[in-house]
Amino acid sequence: MAFFNFKNIKVAGVACAVPSNEVKTESYKPLFGDVEVDKFMAMTGVRASRRTSEYQTCSDLGYRAAKELLKKNGISSEEVGALLFVSHSPDYRRPSTAFVLQYRLGIPKEAVCYDISLGCSSLVVGMQTIASIMTTSDIKRALVVVGDTAGKSVYPTDKSSVMLFGEAGAVMLLEKTDNESDEITALLRSDGSGYRYMIVPGGGYRNLHANEEVVMCEDGNERTLMNSFIQGTSVFTFTIFDVPRLIKDFFAQTGTTSDSYDCFAFHQANLYILKQIAKKSGIDFDKIPGLRKELRKATLKGAKDRAAKQVDPKLLAAYLKACGIKD
Repeated sequence: MAFFNFKNIKVAGVACAVPSNEVKTESYKPLFGDVEVDKFMAMTGVRASRRTSEYQTCSDLGYRAAKELLKKNGISSEEVGALLFVSHSPDYRRPSTAFVLQYRLGIPKEAVCYDISLGCSSLVVGMQTIASIMTTSDIKRALVVVGDTAGKSVYPTDKSSVMLFGEAGAVMLLEKTDNESDEITALLRSDGSGYRYMIVPGGGYRNLHANEEVVMCEDGNERTLMNSFIQGTSVFTFTIFDVPRLIKDFFAQTGTTSDSYDCFAFHQANLYILKQIAKKSGIDFDKIPGLRKELRKATLKGAKDRAAKQVDPKLLAAYLKACGIKD
């Protein structure tokens, strides 16, 4: 079991940056039809996403977030001893994007900087790696830059992905402290057997000059070998079975329960999947940011349904209107 516990290290700040370009999910109705898009929005809760421009990269967003974070924390870039860029969206095949960010941010040559190629687990693994480096070195401050511009690799008519992916960059500042109650705990697992479940087949050194002919895939979506392919059923199964199992094992390892935590922030945009994870892990919906609104809506609906059985419908409608609650 890859269980880690680091003391005297804290998260000193987090900053995020998103592109200014917002794409409404409803804008896909002419392409996929009203029924398909409405069904997607009801299932996932995704009503809009942010997309980068053609030459805007994940590191551009990370750079903006890092500048803001250092400024607000009153920290000079000269004080940063390590920088990790953890993403599937590098600027180039080589060099590491971390070096680009090091140069742009003015981080000293004495700092350790490198990339880790990861997607969904980027923040957790990035924190664990940086904390490991800090624990075994004299580094006092470090940055973890994460994010993705995954939409750039999605074929424009791929309804399995094009409405789902958003693009953003974020940075986390970690610092050493003298307080032993400041700690970072992580339980990590990897499953290489599913490497084909989320893949861009072409463009890497195994298939560098891939054929870019558009073909119809088994799931009914057109793609080229240079586009993302997601085997939805396999990813869904992994998410609702393996993830809750890991959460329960983490609780057991740390001697905690869901009641020990104020918030659970999952790397998942799909409302249905969030609900399944919460139910299987024994987590209150109200502790998951993406489900809080859904919980309030369900609570309000329940209250309205109960009231409707006891109060005249016209009177109830007038009351809700007066309270500013839409029917």
